[in-house]
Amino acid sequence: MNAVLFVGHGSRDPEGNEEIREFVRSVEGRLGEPIVETCFLEFEAPSISKGIATCVARGATRIAVVPITLFAAGHAKLHIPAAIDEARLRYPAVQFMYGRPIGVHELALDILISRLTDAGVNGLAGADDTALLVIGRGSSDADANSDLYKITRLLWERLKVKWVETAFIGVTAPLVDEGIERCIRLGAKRIVLLPYFLFTGVLIKRMEQMTEAFAEKYPDQSFVLAEYFGFHPTLQTILLERAQEALQGEARMSCDMCQFRLEAMKHMDHHHHHDHEHGHDHHHHHDHDHHHDHEHHHAHSHDHDHDHAHGHYHHHQEGGGTKPAGPSEAAASKEVLS
Repeated sequence: MNAVLFVGHGSRDPEGNEEIREFVRSVEGRLGEPIVETCFLEFEAPSISKGIATCVARGATRIAVVPITLFAAGHAKLHIPAAIDEARLRYPAVQFMYGRPIGVHELALDILISRLTDAGVNGLAGADDTALLVIGRGSSDADANSDLYKITRLLWERLKVKWVETAFIGVTAPLVDEGIERCIRLGAKRIVLLPYFLFTGVLIKRMEQMTEAFAEKYPDQSFVLAEYFGFHPTLQTILLERAQEALQGEARMSCDMCQFRLEAMKHMDHHHHHDHEHGHDHHHHHDHDHHHDHEHHHAHSHDHDHDHAHGHYHHHQEGGGTKPAGPSEAAASKEVLS
């Protein structure tokens, strides 16, 4: 019996957690599988291990674990696979398949463009006064950060707007205020903040406050904050695609450039020595800058065929696109959490 276990990140904001649950309910009928469950990495219950236990208790013999995440960073590359490894030992009769994060997906560009339209931002081609600032969460995983730059460049290719810039709300540079300042120096009179976020949470609400503050600080510019992905029907299509890939054994993870995986490989053994029960029920009281120094002494043997089609050519020049981000010395090994 098939089960699909969707893994949300989890948020301190109950509204964000409820949006994830509601989103999964919205796709459950379209999946057509007998068991569909939701779990969370942190800040909210149930954990991955408890989500898997629920699927098994309901009779699942094949479980597709599908992350509801935009890019493959530490959680997708280490923490979820570690939980799956533990579940394989606990339930040897159950088959586990691991789905891909959303990644650099063409349909994600459609969602961004749709959110621009929803915000009343139209007719961008040839507009000399408008800059789009795509804002990501930010990660200590360079591979994940580079994927946002690729999304930004692809968006520029689609829209042909004069300026499409990239910024992060934490962890790495350039931060949002730096991105705003760059847009103004380039000559933008209208700046559209375009969140590359799935659901609401602490960071989305912080972005709303930041937009108001920018409007006060720069009275000669106008600012528009577009909507996050949310319940966009195309997001449902993407996650359904990821679930079907996993169930059919077609998922491919991309890990060659992952610094977390490379470090984990140095400590790899074949006895799955975990220093703690990795159910991610840990209540980190961190304020968006905690160290994810989880030392997993487990074999990185989650069945990924690593198709590494990373073509991140970030030669964006100031007149049309983005510039690469420099490293953040203050938070080189930190994850921002919503």
